Amino acid sequence: MIELGLGRISRLLKHTPQSWKAIHVAGTNGKGTICAYMSAMLYASGVRCGRFTSPHLIDRWDCISINEQTVRESVFREAENLVMKRNQIEGIEASEFELLTATAFEVFARERIDLGVVEVGLGGRIDATNAMRQKAVTVISKIGLDHQSFLGNTIEEIAREKAGIMRPGVPCVLDRSNPPSVRKVVEDYAKEIGTEVVLSSTESSFLDELSEEDFEPHQWQNLACAYTAFHLAYTKIESPLHRLLPAIQNISWPGRQQMIDVRSLTGRRETVLLDGAHNGQSAEALGSYVDRHLRKDGQRITWVLAASQGKELEGILKPLMHQGDCVAAVQFGPVDGMPWVLSMDSQDLLAASTVAGIDVLQQYDAGTDISAALRWAVTAAAKGPIVIAGSLYLVSDVLRLLRDAETLKSPLLAHL
Repeated sequence: MIELGLGRISRLLKHTPQSWKAIHVAGTNGKGTICAYMSAMLYASGVRCGRFTSPHLIDRWDCISINEQTVRESVFREAENLVMKRNQIEGIEASEFELLTATAFEVFARERIDLGVVEVGLGGRIDATNAMRQKAVTVISKIGLDHQSFLGNTIEEIAREKAGIMRPGVPCVLDRSNPPSVRKVVEDYAKEIGTEVVLSSTESSFLDELSEEDFEPHQWQNLACAYTAFHLAYTKIESPLHRLLPAIQNISWPGRQQMIDVRSLTGRRETVLLDGAHNGQSAEALGSYVDRHLRKDGQRITWVLAASQGKELEGILKPLMHQGDCVAAVQFGPVDGMPWVLSMDSQDLLAASTVAGIDVLQQYDAGTDISAALRWAVTAAAKGPIVIAGSLYLVSDVLRLLRDAETLKSPLLAHL
């Protein structure tokens, strides 16, 4: 169950030092990528930095990193145990996400970071991450319709909730690709509390060194947000620009337009596209990418899809599906530390695929068997393109399957 509010998390953090300053990132899409760009640039600049994003990908602790390295499991467990004891002794009854947030902040304190890059979990104003004490910059990425039952039914209501991360006197970077109505909401709130909104900008000698053609449009916009925020947060006299370029060029963010090798699971030699698109806005970005790069001469796409319960499927499937495509629907497994997240029934996904124009003979119900979904997709696609999408939790399950398959294979290879 999701329980928004700052009372419980504030009590959990009462004894956790917060000497570090934060770059706090809210928005509907692009948050994780902006955080990845930000922490890479800070680390390249010699700043000791931490990063906290959600959800985790494979293990619960991989959502926390120190200087671009996932926190050691032993450090995570020690901090988590302390937070759990505090929660029990004081009778706080914190939610799972509040416990995880408090654990991340405890890790940051122990690792003595200078700057923390923190992604909002849900919304902004009353999200657990908003209990942090010191902010250097706030960032609001692209805003779209998602989690309406918690945040509001219009893009303006959602923007107001996300603007709640802003602080008096702390600049807020806003993705300039947002519509005017979002910009007005954010700027009006900034005036209320006494701060300024800085629109993301690509006008920089640093970005001149990069080719916009090497980025997808949304990636370029995310990078502009990250660099604008970095420029505001990095206060040292020395210019680190010469170190930022390789940091950006070498960055990889799993589950975002990631090409993966599924040979260990299916025997297929051709790579597969893995993407966590899970709402209308991110599906439009993925659909545009697929149409430009994978649909050669009208080639069909074979999709492996899952979705969380409550998602509005029409907005997700419409930008992705073309007549003639194939679809394997599957349900992701239980999410560690997030019991409120439930997978949509695969039959509901297939029903929506039929409405989207996919022939029932080109559909497959894999139930809860992700490996079976992948094997069917490989057979249906032959050597054609396969895309896995619809949920970050499906991304996690696929990456975990690949890791487990590689782990099993390694001891066998050692005996050959």
